[in-house]
Amino acid sequence: MTQATRRVGLMGAAVDDRSPAALRSFMALAEEAGLDHVGLGDHVSFYGGLGFDGLLRAAQYVGASERIGINTAVYLLPLRHPVPVARQLSELGSMAPGRFLFGVGVGGEDRHEVEVCGVDPRTRGRRMDECLTIIRGLLGGEAVDFDGEFFRLDAAQIVPTPDPPIPIVVGGRSDAAIRRAGRLGDGWFGIWVSARRYGEVISTMQAHAADAGRTEVTWTNALNVWCGVAADAQSARELVAPMMEGFYQLPFDRFQKWSPCGTPDDIADFLEPYVEAGCQVFNLILQAASSEEAIEATAAVRRRLTG
Repeated sequence: MTQATRRVGLMGAAVDDRSPAALRSFMALAEEAGLDHVGLGDHVSFYGGLGFDGLLRAAQYVGASERIGINTAVYLLPLRHPVPVARQLSELGSMAPGRFLFGVGVGGEDRHEVEVCGVDPRTRGRRMDECLTIIRGLLGGEAVDFDGEFFRLDAAQIVPTPDPPIPIVVGGRSDAAIRRAGRLGDGWFGIWVSARRYGEVISTMQAHAADAGRTEVTWTNALNVWCGVAADAQSARELVAPMMEGFYQLPFDRFQKWSPCGTPDDIADFLEPYVEAGCQVFNLILQAASSEEAIEATAAVRRRLTG
């Protein structure tokens, strides 16, 4: 089993203006600063209707740069049918070979979001297992026959297949999610987790992979981390706390110990133990006074973690 190269990037939420011109400018600055990638969230209808389609936005972002990688962090796969998703992945693989990483999760912070998509929240995990099984088959070029609890397919096929293959990185903190990452994924996507626990999850995931006979995986393990950057920790906290509270409808105290605030060096100090624990891909959900400052701070953190 091998591991991917270490990479550091910024979540695309730093772009306030979604116009094509603003996006091109943002991506040009990210390229100039040396960022490895941009991460993109995904929600259909989150807490009162907020949303952004991860794969649609991925297509926009890959078209705005010829170098920067893109990942979804994370795409709520159980809310979709796996065959059209596989088609979208095939398109992204053709548009940006080797530049896209497919991070997936079951979601569920807002149960109503799941319900309005016609999905019983209690079935998210089982649906995810079926979706991943189908998508892995389709992206491998197979004609897929499948008769499951949620999906039934007869000789479904998607061509062309992505070359190189698109890594599928599975998020979720439950035992079932970690088992799923080992048996059906190419790595784990963490959030709100200590470095010690992160390392334990990676070991457990790889043990599940070995139990499933998967011994030749190139692991790509990732972390989403909310953070605030400013001249001091309190000023940085004032940037990130209201954003998290407004988004998750929970007090910042619930997230504070996993959300570093301060200078880029402070953030890098917080993240270095995760490198030792096995993380290769860092998505900074970084709150700053401007998108330019967010890019500069992410670049500074990158120099520390990859130098």
